[in-house]
Amino acid sequence: MSQKLVYDGLQSCPYLPGQVARMPLYRQLAPLSLVDADRRFANAERRVGTCLYRTACPTCSACEGLRIPVDTFKPSKSQRRVANKWRKHGRVELGPVAFDDTKLELFNRHKRERGLTDDEEGMDPLGYIGWLVHSCMLTVEMRYFYDEELVGVGIVDLGKEAASSVYFYFDPDKSDLSPGTYSALEEVAFCQRTGRSHLYLGLYVEDCRHLSYKARFHPHERLHDGDWRRYDKPA
Repeated sequence: MSQKLVYDGLQSCPYLPGQVARMPLYRQLAPLSLVDADRRFANAERRVGTCLYRTACPTCSACEGLRIPVDTFKPSKSQRRVANKWRKHGRVELGPVAFDDTKLELFNRHKRERGLTDDEEGMDPLGYIGWLVHSCMLTVEMRYFYDEELVGVGIVDLGKEAASSVYFYFDPDKSDLSPGTYSALEEVAFCQRTGRSHLYLGLYVEDCRHLSYKARFHPHERLHDGDWRRYDKPA
C-alpha cells in the first residue's frame, strides 16, 4: 500500500466530551483508483486532503461507519417534506472541487455559528485548499443554491461502486431548510443516477447530536467489528 504514516497521537475526541481519540493519519503517495477508493470506504476510512484515517481509539468504540444502500432507501415523511421545501426554489450544480472566497466565507460562518470551532479567525485559503480541494481520489463538489443564492457546498469522493460524503457546510441562516438532510438526499439521488450501490455518510456516533441525523436514513448499515449490519426503520 503506497502510503506514509504522518500522525498517530492521542487527542481530545471531537465527538464526545471527555473521551480520548486516536486517528492514525496516512498520506497517500499516489492517487487511489476507483476500486481502491471503494475498498477504503468499506473500511470506514475518511479523507482529509491527500490523507486517510480510521479511528483506533484506546478506550472507546462509539464511532461506527454508516452507509446507505441506495437501491432500497426509502425517504421518510419528514425527509420528503425537506425535499418539497427545495423543489421550486433550489438547484444543485455538480462539478470539480474549486476554491473561491465566497465558499471560504460560507465555510467559516458554518463552523463559527454552528458552534463547531472556537477559532474566531477561521480557516484560511491554504487550509481550505489543503483539506477540501486537494485529494488522493476522484472528488466532486455539489453546490446548493436556493433562490439563486449559494447556501451550501458538499464535497463527495467517488469510487466505482460507491460514493463517500466528505464534508457539507451551509449557510446557518438557512437551517430551517434542513440543508444537511437535503444534501444527503441529493447524494443518494446522485448514486442512483450513476449506478452506485452505496453512499457512505462517514462516522456515526449515537451520543453526538451533530451526527445523529445520519441514523434517520433507512435502511442503513453500520460497521461493527468488521461487518456491515443492516438497520431498518423501527416499527
